[in-house]
Amino acid sequence: MQTTIKAPWGVTGYGAASVQAAPDLARIRLGVERTEQTPQEAFAAARAAIARLREAARTHGVQDAQVSASRLDLQTAWSGYGADRKFIGYRCHAAFVIEYHDLDSLEPFLIAAVEAGANELDGVDFDVRNKPELRARAREDAVRAARSKAELYAAAAGVRLGAVVHIEDVDPESIRSGRYRGHGSPDSVSEADLAPGAVVVSAAVMLGFAIAAS
Repeated sequence: MQTTIKAPWGVTGYGAASVQAAPDLARIRLGVERTEQTPQEAFAAARAAIARLREAARTHGVQDAQVSASRLDLQTAWSGYGADRKFIGYRCHAAFVIEYHDLDSLEPFLIAAVEAGANELDGVDFDVRNKPELRARAREDAVRAARSKAELYAAAAGVRLGAVVHIEDVDPESIRSGRYRGHGSPDSVSEADLAPGAVVVSAAVMLGFAIAAS
């Protein structure tokens, strides 16, 4: 089968890059839930636990601006199913996301949060505060990688690259989804992607170049 290029215009190059950095913050997802016999008792018990949790956070250097909280939610609580279903009270719940900066004291803070009344711990995500700067570095590296690949193809074909005529920002996740698999995704995975204990910030780009006149 003959393959034709319907609209030949130049050389394209796909580039991907990753930058890694040690995490300097943790986002802690936790919650407070209390079940009591009346709505008033459930609200009161939940608010008391929340007050203790906020005090524990302040004691560990967490500013109020670093705490995001949902509104108190009230639902009826039941145990069992079908004919054995039994009303046990009213459940009051609030969820929190706490941005914690002192990673060396993360473990003591988690213990203090549970002791203060947080009875749901949904997870801890590590991140970096200078992510925009890291993303910019990754994008610069991705552009260099795309240009290098395009230059290699052009040299192999006996032509020279001309001006950049197309720049397309690419979601790095598309590397894994297969959208750009034809552009060599296996070699786009760097050691940084597999580094334990590090936050990896990635970027990818598609560059289009004109072919310079001979």
